[in-house]
Amino acid sequence: MSESAAEAVPAHRYTAALAGEIERKWQEFWAQNGSYHAPNPVGDLADGPVPDDKMFVQDMFPYPSGAGLHVGHPLGFIGTDVFARYYRMLGRNVLHTMGFDAFGLPAEQYAIRTGEHPRKTTEDNINTYLRQIRRLGLGHDERRRISTIDPAYYRWTQWIFLQIYNSWYDARADRARPIGELVTEYAQDKRRTPDGRGWCELTVGEQQEIINSHRLVYLSDAPVNWVPGLGTVISNEEVTADGRSERGNFPVFRRNLRQWKMRITAYADRLIDDLDRLDWPDKIKAMQRNWIGRSHGARVTFAAGAAGIEVFTTRPDTLFGATYMVLAPEHPLVDQLAARSWPSDVDSRWTGGEATPADAVQAYRRAASMKSDLDRQENKDKTGVFVGAYATNPVNGKQIPVFIADYVLMGYGTGAIMAVPGQDQRDWDFATAFGLPIIRTVEPSEGFDGEAYTGEGPAMNSGFLDGMAIDEAKKTIIVWLEEHGHGRGTIQYKLRDWLFSRQRYWGEPFPIVYDEDGVAHPLPESMLPLELPEVDDYSPTTYEPEDADTDPQPPLSRATEWVDVELDLGDGRKRYRRDTSTMPNWAGSCWYQLRYVDPNNAERFVAAENERYWLGPRTEKFGAQDPGGVDLYIGGVEHAVLHLLYSRFWQKVLFDLGHVTSPEPYRRLFNQGYIQAYAYQDSRGQYVPAAEVVERDGKFFHQDQQVTQTYGKMGKTEQNVVTPDEMCETYGADTFRFYEMSMGPMEVSRPWATKDVVGAQRFLQRLWRNVVDEVTGAVRVTGDEPTEDDLRQLNKAIAGARDDYLEMRFNTAGAKLIELNNHVTKTYSSTAGTPRALAEPLVLMLAPLAPHIAEELWSRLGHADSLVHGPFPVADERYLVDETVEYPVQVNGKVRSRVVVPADASQEDVRAAALADDKIVALTNGNEPRKVIVVPGRLVNVVL
Repeated sequence: MSESAAEAVPAHRYTAALAGEIERKWQEFWAQNGSYHAPNPVGDLADGPVPDDKMFVQDMFPYPSGAGLHVGHPLGFIGTDVFARYYRMLGRNVLHTMGFDAFGLPAEQYAIRTGEHPRKTTEDNINTYLRQIRRLGLGHDERRRISTIDPAYYRWTQWIFLQIYNSWYDARADRARPIGELVTEYAQDKRRTPDGRGWCELTVGEQQEIINSHRLVYLSDAPVNWVPGLGTVISNEEVTADGRSERGNFPVFRRNLRQWKMRITAYADRLIDDLDRLDWPDKIKAMQRNWIGRSHGARVTFAAGAAGIEVFTTRPDTLFGATYMVLAPEHPLVDQLAARSWPSDVDSRWTGGEATPADAVQAYRRAASMKSDLDRQENKDKTGVFVGAYATNPVNGKQIPVFIADYVLMGYGTGAIMAVPGQDQRDWDFATAFGLPIIRTVEPSEGFDGEAYTGEGPAMNSGFLDGMAIDEAKKTIIVWLEEHGHGRGTIQYKLRDWLFSRQRYWGEPFPIVYDEDGVAHPLPESMLPLELPEVDDYSPTTYEPEDADTDPQPPLSRATEWVDVELDLGDGRKRYRRDTSTMPNWAGSCWYQLRYVDPNNAERFVAAENERYWLGPRTEKFGAQDPGGVDLYIGGVEHAVLHLLYSRFWQKVLFDLGHVTSPEPYRRLFNQGYIQAYAYQDSRGQYVPAAEVVERDGKFFHQDQQVTQTYGKMGKTEQNVVTPDEMCETYGADTFRFYEMSMGPMEVSRPWATKDVVGAQRFLQRLWRNVVDEVTGAVRVTGDEPTEDDLRQLNKAIAGARDDYLEMRFNTAGAKLIELNNHVTKTYSSTAGTPRALAEPLVLMLAPLAPHIAEELWSRLGHADSLVHGPFPVADERYLVDETVEYPVQVNGKVRSRVVVPADASQEDVRAAALADDKIVALTNGNEPRKVIVVPGRLVNVVL
């Protein structure tokens, strides 16, 4: 900018520099005055009156990445801030804060590379994050900030783990109960032991084994996802579609390891049924229902040698069409069933080219272990091997071959299926590939010429079921199976118990120790928190990525002085060994809304009065089925299954045990969209800096070389990152906030365009000029009365903005403010000033979107108090009724003119006005129309 141009800028124009001064001033004011402090009913934060009308607004826990924020990250944070500010201005007691989900692999992997403690890197990242979000003016109650890596926080994560560990699910009562109550029931013979012996007849070890089999947290030798390249196991949800780890992109193998699991399956029905009580997007509810996968069907036993193979099927009516069986490669019966040699007439397609069934099974298992569950289910090329054994179909006595194949998963049903190729396409494809019989059991509809038939129709080739409809056939066959001892009707779920162990350093230690016999003992509450020890090497022992036959060696196992300890757990000092795995990163985020409520409480994870006030059900407001929870929870759709399902599970256990009053953690859920960006690649496919690309004649150039425009995520690799720091420096935080909120509906993804940010800046500059003289800095408002038109414009804006803020339509709220400000500019920019009756409500309505400039203008308008707590303008209903109505006038279906008539005009008056319009008179040429149709309040159609 030239010196003369700089001099031409008025001294009091709302520039980025002035915006920065204003923003720093008001952020300091808010901090010093505790403007966003939300008082609690009891405890150290009970620092003011507690209104009955509260609002708890929460962002999904951010992870403090070392890369800092780009402009896509704050979209949801600004949205919740706007929503919270609006409710605060209405007089609500608003709890809005933010903490950090700070355990996890990224910090640990950085520590492995650099040798720097993950705590230091994480805390440095948190400080960077806080600096960036504070610059945006987010109205957080900073007293409530938490971090999952703080021992004072994870003390209670460990405590909750022990509450779950010391509980069991009573199916008769349909809730969790303390494990001590189960022991009492056994001791008082109110519950039978598995083998019928009395409780006192069992050894202590036998008693412990029975009790452990009921616990909601238990040790299991079940198949897990082992990642040698990371040296840890991961959950199903952390495996990509191509069978690799989300972190590091390493191969994932299925193998048996002893791990902690949580019995989330006990809550499957409640997790599904209670979705109906939640104000959540339908697609999120559908994703959870599909993940839990509740299915009604039957368990059927097929005799196979000395064993019985149990299958679950949702279509027991198709049993007569079962022509072979398939077991998951990991099924425990495979080794028992595998024959020593192939039958003399075995089909060569069935052997996998191996000399014996045992060889075929071993080779196939190895190949299957390198595929993800998703890949195994979706792979169109069906593979498998015959185990050399046959099973008996219970309905007709036929001998059918038993295969293993990777399209059957051990994690769903029983890990075995009866294959009915006539009614299932995957079975059809397998049967076709292996030359197996195909029998239809449902008569296809007329004209069907496909392969497997999955539609409705009468049963066929099914003995006593023939002619029955599917539902009738299902009921009939289940009765038959139960009468003949071959099966029973049941409900099955896709949901598996939650794998809860990680062979990593940077996570919550398990509050469990093992005695010399390997028996697990929970630590007493007095020994919490169990803090992480210092170690020299943060990395688990990793192996070659393809080396599946290895075992986890967690980094904690090297801290021998911490691992091997002498403790008194109530029966004298004894030697114990600590668990060397840590909890998954999901643990700390399962309950953080509860700690926001009471972050400094050293006696309880949350005081009962505070939990009830902020999170308890509000049946008087929302009805008898209100589940309570956070009033608004906002975050990305990517957490639909993982975090949200886990949080709901923990909340329900705590509810059952009487620790909380709400059975659900989040009453209302909103998924924001994403900000994406254009990126540019040169002729080699390399990304070039997006900021250096120029557009000419519809083409894009970087340093005079034409480049290709692509569209997608914002990231360092794509060289298209724009940071909020840049935007605040160039335009100011309020401009950045207003632009992000005005880009489109909150729930819709949209492209970032830096060149468009100036539009938001110009709006704020025009609004500033309507209140402040750019040259003198004096306030230019008057006591003049607004006109009737002014008041109609104003009150329509107020009514619309209130609705838009309530429904999170922040883009249309901003549009209404722009429209009102344009009216004020057009009417009063050349006058002595803006009427105060227009200026003040305009500033107040702006406050949720652009709080700093609103505070500054409110102060300059002569108000000593901050507008953080309102008031928010209320519309005068008198000015919301239109005095006139504009009617489009169509001639033979095309709009040719428009007429304005009084709002209470009769249809005859409207007809007359339309026919008297000059344009319509010219078109009718003075002739009477064949027909005139008046649609009240909407249009007039003249038919010539």
